[in-house]
Formats: sequence, structure tokens, C-alpha cells
Amino acid sequence: MKRLKSIVLTSLLAAAAAPAPGSAQEMTPDLVAFVTLYKELVEINTTLSVGDCTRAAEAMATRLRTGGFADSDLHIIVPPEFPRQGNLVAIFPGSDPEAGAILLVGHLDVVEADAKDWERDPFTLVEEDGFFWARGSADDKAMVSILLDSLIRYKQEGFVPRRTLKLALTCGEETSAVFNGMKYLIDNHRDLIDAQFGINENGNGRLDENERRIMMTIQAGQKIAQNFILEITGPGGRSSRPMGENIIYDLAHALTRLEQYEFPVDIDNSVRRYFERATEAEARMGVNQLAEDLLAVLKTPPDADALARISSNRMYGPIIRTTCTATLLEGGHAWNALAQRAAATINCRIKPGMSIAHVQQTLEEVVANDRIRVIPTGDMVGGTTTAPPLTPEIMGPIEEIAARLWPGVPVVPALVPGSDDSRYLTPAGIPTYGISGQYRGWVGDGTHALNERIRVQVLYDAREFLYSLIKIYASN
Repeated sequence: MKRLKSIVLTSLLAAAAAPAPGSAQEMTPDLVAFVTLYKELVEINTTLSVGDCTRAAEAMATRLRTGGFADSDLHIIVPPEFPRQGNLVAIFPGSDPEAGAILLVGHLDVVEADAKDWERDPFTLVEEDGFFWARGSADDKAMVSILLDSLIRYKQEGFVPRRTLKLALTCGEETSAVFNGMKYLIDNHRDLIDAQFGINENGNGRLDENERRIMMTIQAGQKIAQNFILEITGPGGRSSRPMGENIIYDLAHALTRLEQYEFPVDIDNSVRRYFERATEAEARMGVNQLAEDLLAVLKTPPDADALARISSNRMYGPIIRTTCTATLLEGGHAWNALAQRAAATINCRIKPGMSIAHVQQTLEEVVANDRIRVIPTGDMVGGTTTAPPLTPEIMGPIEEIAARLWPGVPVVPALVPGSDDSRYLTPAGIPTYGISGQYRGWVGDGTHALNERIRVQVLYDAREFLYSLIKIYASN
């Protein structure tokens, strides 16, 4: 991919620097069309329990068809055993069949949301106080809507990319243990999604507590998620005669040992690069102690006090080591009987280079009870993960567009503690990067939790960022 000339970049970026989050933006006809698409998608319930990704895939295929896509370029793929877990692949043919395609990735499914716990109906998009509120408003229907909207805009402009663009909207990213659409496409429809590289979610910028942009991060690798079940069984008995063993206590003791255990610190190249760049951003924001600590943990050996502070930092702590934490408990069969089975689900986030087998062995050693079985569960990715290469051809356009839209905000490659469908794509030979252009607030945005939201202006800015970036990639 050839480096862009500045004249090309100038012609593709029509807007000047974007307004700060929270500022008003003129509702042009194309922006109104985008919000209408976004609203339709968000208000289609795509939870695993009662939702329907197939309905969402069909609705978005209709949007693309209305926007100029031929039926032959739209593929709704529904696994027979999961009729509500449909996926959509759309092809935007390029002019050069020899040029590697670009895969644009988003997931249609969302995390469960109980309406009685929310301040607003989670499946009605509400614009209020400068935010869009709803389940999926951020994760991941913001990204999905932007990708759909960008392809429609390209079609309506008559843009002909050099590289073929492939859009894969999948189901099951949030519930991979049941079904994962991206894995299904890789295993069964590789030709439809094969590409030189991919663009996915999870490359998010950061806002500080004063709504100032601190940095824009690009996902340069991720932890993989792997669940384990800690299970113990026993003969049970009468609770009125609690003189024998109690497997609930045995499990509780094991969980206490796990709570007190920390995996070794692993400052790999991606973390080192992230901390070096993040130090500059934190110092510029006046967070001097944090900036000093980020540098201090890069020493050999790391400064102990700084390491303790970074370990407890919500943003930076999770990426310096593998983590395992208890998330679900079950046990017993009656209130007046000793339990015959007790189990806990342990959700591990495993750093690149560490195998699932090693984590399982570590858990067994920490539990230190031969009667407690440590059982991997759900869809296992495989041995270890690797980070996609951050080449100048990938980073150059990102940095140039970011400098135009958000002057002075550094672009920082980062390892992210969460995992997404890139964990399937990169090992399969399609290096996939987290590049969203979205900025998230200091206290979070309710993703996977109550009252999910995204700043209205952040969504609009990300729309322009990805529209320009994809167009540049597709032209080279």
C-alpha cells in the first residue's frame, strides 16, 4: 500500500477540525439519514435471550440495497441450528482484482439488558443531555452503523475503490460460548471475508474528567477471554448434622486463594510502547504522578511502588498481566441439605504469548485442592494470540486524519484488556486492527452495564473519521 500524498488527503477530508464533544452540529440530510439507520438498528433487540440478529441483518441488507447495492453482493448467512443468529456480508467490488481486500467488521448482537433496572427503555434510542442512550448505542451498533453509512455514501457518490471492501456484520461476539458468527464465517465462508487486513472495534480514544481528549488509541493486540469452571462434588447430607465436609466452604476457600493470587507482570513490547506514548499524554493533562509511574514500571526491574499504583489503575493495570476473576456462583439443591455440587465460573483475560493450558495449570496450583476440577469451557481460541503489525501503511493515514480532526491529540498503539472478533481473524491470517475513532469518558459509558450511552458528537466525529480513513485505505 503506497503512502498517501498530502494532496489526496486534503481532497478526501472535507471538514475542518471537529467540534469538541457536546457541541452542536448541523443536521444535514446525510446526517439525518445516518441517525435514522442508527436508530433502526439500535431498536432491534439482538440479545441472545429474546433478540434476533437475523432480523437485524435483513434490515441492514435492505438499507444497503436501497443505497445501491446489488442483491448479488449481499449475503445473509444463517446457521441452520441458530436461526436467530444471522450474519450479513456485503461486498463493494474494487477496480483492481489483484489488490488485497479490506474487511470491515462489526457485531450485531448486544449484551442482555433488563428494562426494570434501566433509567430508560434499553431498546428505545433516546437523545438526551448530549448522549444517545440505549443498549448497543456504543457496543457495537455505533461502529456497525458508521460502516453501513460509509458504504452507502460511497455508492451514492459514485466512488470506485481500488481495493474491494467487504463488510461482515456478525452475531455472537458477546456470547461466543454459544455461537460466534465470525468463527462460523471463517470456517464455512472464508472466501466471502478473505482480506489483506481488517478494521474492527475497540480502538477507542480517551476523554479525561473534564471532557478533554487525552489520546486516541489503536488496538495493537488484545487479551483473549477464556472461562473456566471450578467444580466440586460431594455426597451431601442433612444440614442438621453439619459435622462432615461442606463443599461450599471448600470452594469458598479456593476462591479466596484465587482472589489473593496475581499472575506475573508482563511488560511486553506493546505495553511498553503504549506506556511510553501514554506518559506524554498524561503529563500534558497534568497527571504527573501517573506519568512518572508509567515510566517507572518500564525500568528493569520495575519500581515496586509505581508498579503497585499502576496495578490498581483501572485503565493501565489490567494490561500488565493476565487476570482471572470469579463472575458466577452456583451450588446446592435445597436449603436444608448439604450441597452435592458447587461451582464457580472464572473469567480469565489472557495476555498474548500465554497459553490457555498454562493458565489452567496455574489455576489448579492456586486452588490447591485435588477435589476441585478446573474445566475450560466455551469456545477456545487456541494456543496463544499475536498482535497485528502496525506498519506505516496502517498508521500513516490514521495519524494524518486524527491530526486534522483532533489537533494535538496523540495516536497511541495499545494492548486492550477485552477481546473481540479480531481474536479469530488475526490468527486466521487476516490481521485486524481496532480503529473506531470513538472517544470514551473517564467514568465509562455503560457498555455491558446499565444505561449504555455514547456522546452524540463523538458518534458524529467517528463517522467522519472512519469514512475518510476507509476511503483512503481503499484507494491505495
